[in-house]
Amino acid sequence: MSRKIILFIIFILHSSFFIGFSQTQPLSTQSKKAIRLFMDARDDYGRRYYDKAIKELDKAILDDPSFVEAFILKGDIWSEQRQITDAVSAYKKAVAISPDFSANLYYIIANNELVIGRYSDAKADYLKFISYDYLPVEKKERANNNIKSCDFGINAMAYPVPFNPLNLGDSVNTPMDEYVNAITSDDQRLFFTRKFTKNALTIDQSNEFEEDFYYCDRIDSLWQKAINLGAPINTHGNEGALSISPDGNYIFFAACNRPDSYGSCDLYWSRKEGTAWSAPKNLGQVANSGAWDSQPSFSSDGKTLYFASKRPGGKGGSDIWKTELISGDQWSEPVNLGDSINTRLDEMAPFIHPDDQTLYFSSRGHPGMGGLDLFYARKDASGQWSRPVNLGYPINTYADEITIIVNANGDLAYISSDKFGGKGKQDIYSFKLYKEARPLKVTYLKGIVFDKETQQRLGASFELVDLESGKTVVQASSEPVKGSFLLCLPTNRNYGLSVSKEGYLFYSDNFMLMGESSKTKPFVKDVPLQPIKVGGTVVLKNIFFDTDKFDLKDESKSELGKLIALLQKNPKIHIEISGHTDNIASEEHNNILSRNRAKAVYNYLIVNGISADRLTYEGYGFSKPIDTNVSEQGRANNRRTEFKVIGN
Repeated sequence: MSRKIILFIIFILHSSFFIGFSQTQPLSTQSKKAIRLFMDARDDYGRRYYDKAIKELDKAILDDPSFVEAFILKGDIWSEQRQITDAVSAYKKAVAISPDFSANLYYIIANNELVIGRYSDAKADYLKFISYDYLPVEKKERANNNIKSCDFGINAMAYPVPFNPLNLGDSVNTPMDEYVNAITSDDQRLFFTRKFTKNALTIDQSNEFEEDFYYCDRIDSLWQKAINLGAPINTHGNEGALSISPDGNYIFFAACNRPDSYGSCDLYWSRKEGTAWSAPKNLGQVANSGAWDSQPSFSSDGKTLYFASKRPGGKGGSDIWKTELISGDQWSEPVNLGDSINTRLDEMAPFIHPDDQTLYFSSRGHPGMGGLDLFYARKDASGQWSRPVNLGYPINTYADEITIIVNANGDLAYISSDKFGGKGKQDIYSFKLYKEARPLKVTYLKGIVFDKETQQRLGASFELVDLESGKTVVQASSEPVKGSFLLCLPTNRNYGLSVSKEGYLFYSDNFMLMGESSKTKPFVKDVPLQPIKVGGTVVLKNIFFDTDKFDLKDESKSELGKLIALLQKNPKIHIEISGHTDNIASEEHNNILSRNRAKAVYNYLIVNGISADRLTYEGYGFSKPIDTNVSEQGRANNRRTEFKVIGN
């Protein structure tokens, strides 16, 4: 049974008068004919003979136009068939005849009015409902919460946000359902789920449905024909809610009722190997539970997976959780995102933007237009989430809005909807996301890792460190066959980059993005790795000193940690640490300064467990420049700390 149907059944259970209702007082009519017709209608309603029941109720009302229960039952039948306007009309006739027939009837009317966006009417009926005494506490609480939704809806419609959805066209959308899932960081490949019948690609409701993943590429601003992702990701069962890592090398998705699953639906992942995907692997019993776990979204930090779950320990309904990759394929115990994000109702479909600070998700519990609305929240430096912000009308409506993804640049969003006509059922649309709802600006670094001597492509590990905080913000790896990589870099930060692989000297670089306020051009950079051998030299680009001083700055610790790790993994290596300067000031001054800087690194390594027998240091002043001393950039390149392998 689809989630949409389940949600509607839940709505019906709270919006129908006679379901679960025991008649304890005489009916409002004295007509035996009307009563007989009404009882027949109730029986037919129970057997789902809706048309027959409506005809019997119409006859009962014709016999006695003041028959309150007949109008109420008629409203229940229309409501269950999703003909909400007709249901409200029938209920309203009942309260017009007998305004105090039942307080619960006003609650039911208001629920139906909220479903079709009649916010002012719904608010009035909720207020009427809570004016009665001796109400069930839970219903009264729901009514008060729904009044907030009414107020929000009235205000949101009075102040709409910019929204102009554009259908992605025939290359993507069909007469079947398409649900948007993910887009790569370079904005060139879109992933989505297509729902079709198992026997043929038709919309024949009599056949059993299957869901598969598809992708399509953008070439010269045009989406090309969608391609089935194929085996081993797609099977004859149902796969859904795909997320792709920002570098495009990992896929996460949900699958239900598989032999290796721990609950009704579990989270799986697969790695790209050349042009193929590895066999999907269950995330394991720690990340998955015995309940429903689905809708994953993988962060650009390369280790955090957000997802929706109904596992025990949540706030209620479906909550948003996160788990972190510890090592290999081991995941940490999931952590609930807490009261800022989750409510006692449903939160689902998380999408963490590549800025790693802006979370988009769907919620039934935060004030909205009614049903599920789309929200965003931002994470501060301490990891706490802000109060969620509703994306507003007409992005959100009285219907359910469940999924949104946003491109890396933050200006273009994608949703699935059946509200705008389109090719058939759910279609995928893009729209310009208004400024206030955009994430932080993000650029990306991409290139190839290769052996400097043989030119062979390499799979290597990447680590990107925020130099100010010292925190690792990205952990990733290059694709093992092609050597390609793509890393997202939120702007307005300074980054230290380290690339490492066993048997090679690590590569060091930095990216200064402080003060960026406009779209940053992507960095395209190939990374040559040197095999560990005598004579190999690495410039330590993330070793920092104040001008004309030799005290190591705190920002240097991450880079020094990499050097220590290299020496620990390769205990036979002996290195020389060398300091270099530009040609400003005297030769003697620069020789002393460069030697003291090299000695500072030498001392740090010894204090942290590296034997002095494996280390030497020297200062070369400005005698070995690697760039011109005419320009400031050239002089900056010459001011450097290096290490060279002098023994192995």
